[in-house]
Amino acid sequence: MKIAFWSIGKQHDASMKEAITAYTGRIQKYASVSWEIIPGPKHVGQLNEVEIKKREGRIILDKLDADTVLVALDENGKQLSSVQLANFLVKRSNMATKKLTFLIGGAFGLDQSVLDKADLVWSLSQLTFPHQLVRILLAEQVYRAYTIIKNEKYHHS
Repeated sequence: MKIAFWSIGKQHDASMKEAITAYTGRIQKYASVSWEIIPGPKHVGQLNEVEIKKREGRIILDKLDADTVLVALDENGKQLSSVQLANFLVKRSNMATKKLTFLIGGAFGLDQSVLDKADLVWSLSQLTFPHQLVRILLAEQVYRAYTIIKNEKYHHS
């Protein structure tokens, strides 16, 4: 199973890049993984939040392959424990999922059209985090999930 992390916005912040790269590299031991930073739409200065989300949504939906399983990160999504995330990864692997994409939306979140397309809408927390920090948290949690699956010592329950 190939894992893709997509994020709307700017490239990795220099102060966060080392951690993102480290956890992404650790995941490579278990699965093929890649990051794609998707630039937001251009010329949005005059647009409201709803229009910006709609434009971002069109960009995302145009990029999705038919065989991609989409996990959309959203503050109103389902909260999972690390063990539940590990179980989700096992289930998707057992279902012969070819590509699993985790999506971090733009500054205003994800358009409803994207949330409707998602196979899972996942909330990391009820707290609000900066997008750059979410990238680290996402990569760390996927790494943690794989160590749980392999019964390695990283996760202490």
